[in-house]
Amino acid sequence: MDTRNLIYGRGDTGARTLLGAIASSAIGVAGTLFSITIAALTLASSQMGPRLLRNFMRDRGNQMTLGVFLGAFAYALVVLRSVRGGEDTAFVPALGVTIGLVLAGACVALLIYFIHHVANRINVDTVIDLVHDDVVRDMERLTLDEPCREYPDPVDWSWAAKVSLRQAGYLQQTDTGALADWAKTHGCGVRLLTRPGEFVFPHAPFALVSHEVEEAEAAIWGRVALSRRGGSPADFTFPVAQLVEVAVRALSPGVNDPRTAISVLNRLGAALAWLAPRHLHNGVYEQDGVVRLYVPTLDYAALAGVMFDMIRQNAGTSPTVLIHLMTVLTAVAAVETDLHRLNVLRRQARIADEQGQALFVNENDKAVLATAYADFLATAA
Repeated sequence: MDTRNLIYGRGDTGARTLLGAIASSAIGVAGTLFSITIAALTLASSQMGPRLLRNFMRDRGNQMTLGVFLGAFAYALVVLRSVRGGEDTAFVPALGVTIGLVLAGACVALLIYFIHHVANRINVDTVIDLVHDDVVRDMERLTLDEPCREYPDPVDWSWAAKVSLRQAGYLQQTDTGALADWAKTHGCGVRLLTRPGEFVFPHAPFALVSHEVEEAEAAIWGRVALSRRGGSPADFTFPVAQLVEVAVRALSPGVNDPRTAISVLNRLGAALAWLAPRHLHNGVYEQDGVVRLYVPTLDYAALAGVMFDMIRQNAGTSPTVLIHLMTVLTAVAAVETDLHRLNVLRRQARIADEQGQALFVNENDKAVLATAYADFLATAA
């Protein structure tokens, strides 16, 4: 086959018409795609919470589709500008026009893909799965294969110097290595009072220094990063809170969708089961065998509270959700071997049982919950 037949070989008038059609169609459809994206974001915000919008905005499929359409528009305009008519100065960039045709075909294919992609992305089960993947990914990055070494704390922090920051915001990152080096240089210990992801209040105590150091505030401020938005790369409870928000909204009287809450509980239980063989960081950083920095960290009890407390509170008198919560706790207890973690799960199960027995109206629902609780106790024994 002669490849020359695949290259555009018409005159300048046809090239202008063709490139103009590509440019106008690309920008028109791109505007429609932006409208579809905004509609999807509005739907997601109202039904699943505004904090999930960042997951839609960073979606590579949406970015690629809109980028190709805008790129095709810009490319067609640039090539159109180089087309010249006239008998003596006629010039038609045949290869450039052919590439424009290829881009037009790619835009058609991406339009079909985009419609299916957006319809799938606003499905609540898909959203829950994606956020669950974020939870597991962050857990894998922030947890350890082996438990941290325990260090004694020789400092009497009641006499420590308090350090506050002048700014407000969510603690994003702490340069723990640099802060520990600074503490070693000045022969002191530093204990932060706020863990990553939590809000820092201006002029409130942010850290303790074992003894007075003149430039402590500047040193600590230069080694932390604050943000106006919640969440932190060093805190995996933010995607957990996103899942919980989906469940809480599903349990609201206006939505009343317990199946979505059950789906969220399944993913939260799966995340805890994945965490069973892993270990949480204790937040202790040492230099040459001497502890120099203490950073507040998330413990298992706090993690379980973030996962289940708000869902249980908003479940109210819903037998379906509370009974399934007990089932999820039973499944997690079956793979957990740490005594402290099992005690945390026992407390969660006990509170759920007490809530159900106090609020359920139907005696059969109370009996089913009591049976589920008995199964949990047998598994966690």
